[in-house]
Parts: sequence; structure tokens; C-alpha cells
Amino acid sequence: MQKEIESSIEVIKSGGVIAYPTDTIWGLGCDPTDEKAVQKIIEIKERPANKSFVIIVASIEQLYKYFKDLPEMAYELIELTETPLTLVLDDAKNLAKSVMAEDGSVAVRVVKSGFAHELCKKLKSGLVSTSINKSGQPAAKTFADIPSDILASLDYTVNLPAEKGTGKASSIIRLKADGQVQVLRS
Repeated sequence: MQKEIESSIEVIKSGGVIAYPTDTIWGLGCDPTDEKAVQKIIEIKERPANKSFVIIVASIEQLYKYFKDLPEMAYELIELTETPLTLVLDDAKNLAKSVMAEDGSVAVRVVKSGFAHELCKKLKSGLVSTSINKSGQPAAKTFADIPSDILASLDYTVNLPAEKGTGKASSIIRLKADGQVQVLRS
């Protein structure tokens, strides 16, 4: 796994897009601060440009790179959850414009184990994480599900075909700066 992490970091730092196993499904990833790399993902997925992305991080500490303030409830939810949980948080910073929603919020998930966790840990930053599929099509739950045309358009594909996550999407909770909580997907 170490060689795959090193190769992925090299590609990400040079502005590339990778395919990699997350804690849920296989994903497309890039540096969340690199607008050109984010645009490449938008093109690969044939996705509407106004749709925001999820970023993943390896720890709560990494969240501070991307948010001005974290609601107290965010800490509690991250610590207590035993399944993948994505939080939508306000007041994002230091991210490519296309990563954020129009209101300045960003969806983020702290990945606690597996390849994606180790990659973010070694990268010392977050990573865009979006499903591998054309917009509106089923997501690639396993390596075998990745469409060949998408594989051909990537800068690097992590060579861990047996690695897989839960196979289902994470829960999503919106935590607004004013204290409102909204469950978007359970």
C-alpha cells in the first residue's frame, strides 16, 4: 500500500486526478485547492459545474485547513459515529471555488481507516472525493465497476483492486453556523 500512497501523492501534487478506494466506494480524487484539477473531474463526470464536492480528511486537525470555525456538534458526531458520516459545514476556506457550494459550505468526511485515511494522513491535507461515474449513472462500488472510458481519462489509478469500502453512501448531516441541524441522508 505504501507504494500506491507515494504514487498517488506525486500525481495529486502535480495537479492530477486519481481513482482510489474510499471508506464507502471507489472515488475520483484531486487536490481540493487546485481549480484546474477539480475542473478535470467535472469534465470526466460530465457533471454540472454548480454542484459542490465532498472532501475527505484523515483527522479533525486537518479540518482546520478548510474551515474558519467548527461547530461543537461536529466534534461529537465525528468522534461518536461508527459508520461513514459526511458533514456539510459553513464558512469553508482555502479551497478551489468549484469545490464549495454557492453558499460557501462544503461537505467533508473524516475517514478513519483504510487507504483513503492513510493517503490523506501522508498527504497532510484533504482530498476531493466523488463517486466514479458519469453524472446520473450508478457509482462504482468496486474497482470492477469503474467504466473503462473513465479509467482511460485519469492520471493514476490506485492498484488495489480488492480494496473496497462499505459499498453504500455515507450519511449526510448539515450543521449550520447558527446551530441548525438537518439530516440530508441517513
